[in-house]
Amino acid sequence: MKALPPILAGRGKTALVFGAAGGIGRATCSLFEAAGVRVVAVDRDKRRLGTPTLRRHPIVADAADEVAVDGAFAEAGRRVGTIDYVVNLVGITGHGRLDSLSLADWNRVMATNLTSAFLVARSAYRCLRRPGGVLILMSSTNGRAGGTQYSGAAYGAAKAGVLNLTRYLAKEWAPDGLRVNTLAPGPVDTPMLARLSPREHAALKAAVPLKRYASAAEIAAGIAFLCSRHAQTMTGTCLNVSGGLVLD
Repeated sequence: MKALPPILAGRGKTALVFGAAGGIGRATCSLFEAAGVRVVAVDRDKRRLGTPTLRRHPIVADAADEVAVDGAFAEAGRRVGTIDYVVNLVGITGHGRLDSLSLADWNRVMATNLTSAFLVARSAYRCLRRPGGVLILMSSTNGRAGGTQYSGAAYGAAKAGVLNLTRYLAKEWAPDGLRVNTLAPGPVDTPMLARLSPREHAALKAAVPLKRYASAAEIAAGIAFLCSRHAQTMTGTCLNVSGGLVLD
């Protein structure tokens, strides 16, 4: 039997990854590098970005800041030239009931999760505007099913916004040959879930039909697939990687 091709044949390709210091971000950068992709790794946390290598170029920037995002794209262009894939993995959760949510917390969660997606997408169009360019945004099962008090109202609303931003951009950018997709993970085993108590972890895992969290590497594999030639007719898609928590 003929061997299946790799998920992503990335030699000669370059990816710009926002949120690169997070759990999914680190896994995504590592997978890209293993596939031969040069990575420009962007995060506001300089300490966790690490040092430059032949394949990785760290840039410190806040994805919710307009000037910083534009500057990150300009710097990436100077360092690596053409960019083929842009991935925005920036995100924070909220928690609790709406009646206990302050306006400051609402704005903070919306800015980090939704405004960052808008800013990254707007700058991405300028550098990806050619056939074969790919933008990947990150939604969530909370954006599809309304969310819970684990995530809070702002997070669910922001991730729903990312989902519909993806759909909108897929239609607007299709004439340019650009693809835009998103993923909707359920609970993922990353530091973002460290705030939960053992009881809350048990309840959350019990709610997932497969009875486990996804790993960051599994989400990264979904991102790589959506960037690959195997997905070249997929745009406006939300890849459900929820362990059955949300069913299509």
